[in-house]
Amino acid sequence: MNLQSCLKISPEKLKSFNSILLDPNMQIMKDFFAVVAKYGTPEEINKKHKAARKMENLFKLVEERNPDYIKDLNWLIEQRDQGAFISVADYRKKVLGDKAKKMKFKDKYAVTLEVSALQYFPWVRVMAEQAIANKTLMPGRYIAVRKMKEAEADGDLPAIVAALDIIGASFVETLDTKGTDGSNPHLDGPGTITGYFGGIGQPNEHALMWLDEFLYYYTNYGVQHVLNFNAGTILLGFLLYRLGVNIQFKISVFFGADNPYNALWILTMAKMLSRDDGTSPLIGFNWSNSVNNKTMELTAEFRKALDLEKVVRFEHHITEPQKNIVHQPYNRRAELVELADHVANIAAKHEGGDPEVDVTRTKHISDILDYFRDKKEVIESGDWENLQRNYLDKVDAANHTAWALTENGLSFIAAKKLHK
Repeated sequence: MNLQSCLKISPEKLKSFNSILLDPNMQIMKDFFAVVAKYGTPEEINKKHKAARKMENLFKLVEERNPDYIKDLNWLIEQRDQGAFISVADYRKKVLGDKAKKMKFKDKYAVTLEVSALQYFPWVRVMAEQAIANKTLMPGRYIAVRKMKEAEADGDLPAIVAALDIIGASFVETLDTKGTDGSNPHLDGPGTITGYFGGIGQPNEHALMWLDEFLYYYTNYGVQHVLNFNAGTILLGFLLYRLGVNIQFKISVFFGADNPYNALWILTMAKMLSRDDGTSPLIGFNWSNSVNNKTMELTAEFRKALDLEKVVRFEHHITEPQKNIVHQPYNRRAELVELADHVANIAAKHEGGDPEVDVTRTKHISDILDYFRDKKEVIESGDWENLQRNYLDKVDAANHTAWALTENGLSFIAAKKLHK
């Protein structure tokens, strides 16, 4: 007897799952469709999203909330159109000299440069000015973890969405229904972060609240990508996409995916609930900080077997803040270089500066809990410039990763409309 054959799932078992999804009287499905119906049919929802994402409509929102930002957006367009940013070829020459012309870079395995968290729009221009002056790179992917209602009210949300479209970078938001909203009455404030690892950050009705919030920002601000923390909201994202709504999400590091078997059930469900064209809303899979290269290599095998290699990006933390997240010093750059020549579709996420730099910021050491502070409190405490410095250190760390990749004949993905 072939023992492995015992694992085969019969079509009859799948019928049971379908019977739940298709039962019009099943309450959890009725509740799901009731939330979606608030925003219209899938076609209507996507139409609203496309309209909200148009640059002229984003500019209108910025003009209403914070008109001073318009000049910075226009400046960014001018710099882009004038070719003010270093090209990929010139960057490679900067790193390697004349050797760059002869080197064949492994573009198939290009690593996306990622930074978290882009909390405030004014940081965009400072980051761009630094990139122009120093002939360095603007990353190709950004995460925000700021309170959505606050960013919506002061104009940062539409301004950042517009800015990242201007530069050709992807952008992932973190919805307010992320566990720190009091969803668990037994935990307090950012302390709920400890609940993410057990999936208790979005209990009871909060999964549907997450769905409602996602559709609100999708249709009103063109926000297409969000973080996903919880097994229930991951399933809701799969179902929404299966209906035809073109949302996308990435699984957060706080989900705690730390072994290949964890990844197998998530990617299997992504495949099962993918569209007929093979696409899935799961475009980013952020590993736990404990994961090693072997786990990513093993997962890459079945990611490819599921035909999801080009769909689902592995997102791996290269650096982390000094406080309240991991033991320091933490720097996984050397491991990334070892991995990036044979595992495709990886993002190198920089959530802190390089440790030896971070520890010198004695005015304010980088802290993961800064993400949960009110903007008013940040300014009143005198930490506004300090948090900006911490952020720019992360951008510098991303550039150090690009440099290391280039030295080893490996490719990177920076802001596509700036670095051609």
